[in-house]
Amino acid sequence: KRIPPLVVYAKNLPKGTIKEIELCYDHGLYLSVSYDDGQETLPYTPQHSAAVDMGEIHTIASFCDNGESVLLSGRKLRSTHRLRNKKLRELQKLQSQCKKGSRRWKKYQRAKRYILSKSERQLRDAFHKTTKAFVDWCIQQSVSDVYVGNPEGVQRHTKKKRRKNVNQKLSNWSFGKVKQYLEYKCQSKGIKVTFVNEAYSSQTCPVCQRKKKVRTRMYHCHCGYTSHRDIHGAKNILSQALYGSFEPWGQEKIPTYLRPA
Repeated sequence: KRIPPLVVYAKNLPKGTIKEIELCYDHGLYLSVSYDDGQETLPYTPQHSAAVDMGEIHTIASFCDNGESVLLSGRKLRSTHRLRNKKLRELQKLQSQCKKGSRRWKKYQRAKRYILSKSERQLRDAFHKTTKAFVDWCIQQSVSDVYVGNPEGVQRHTKKKRRKNVNQKLSNWSFGKVKQYLEYKCQSKGIKVTFVNEAYSSQTCPVCQRKKKVRTRMYHCHCGYTSHRDIHGAKNILSQALYGSFEPWGQEKIPTYLRPA
């Protein structure tokens, strides 16, 4: 006698108050269960402050006012995007040689949906691991306030004549999802998130206030100031949020480098 699917899944349901059960399809049927795990949001207690500079090579670069800093690699996200684009381009080329609606055309269409679905799961997993690693670092540093530089408009304000690889990097930069994951993960731990303007934070020297665009990983100024480019941006975002201007911090410690994904 065949057991109904809901009976089988009911044995493995999570412990907690179930809010919603939805039957979904993604190359096969599965149950999506939303439930309340009973964990309460921790209260907000003012302590240290940290700033976040989001990027494409380093998904998150953060600097805390106690001198500690962290870099979370985004190379896994970038490689996943590149592989997805490469496979889709190959399938699109083959599909263009077929008659629309034919058996072979439908075969390539199913393959494209499979690649998109698989890459989406991989990216979602990488986003969760990256943001969780950052929240764990904030808890270790007793951070209560996080100021996130808002990169909205970077693609619009960049020069129109760009190389193809630059366009691809900007299109693959999913900073909106990083912002969304950061916000709700931090709030659950009692950490307040504030989005601030990051204009000229990566170009301005906090010592002499001179603006300089850098193409390397390190920021060097004529006045002698030097720092990692992404940490430099995070430090300027933090000083702008706390003091209203770009101010130099004390001696910089060696950043912690993490590859959570």
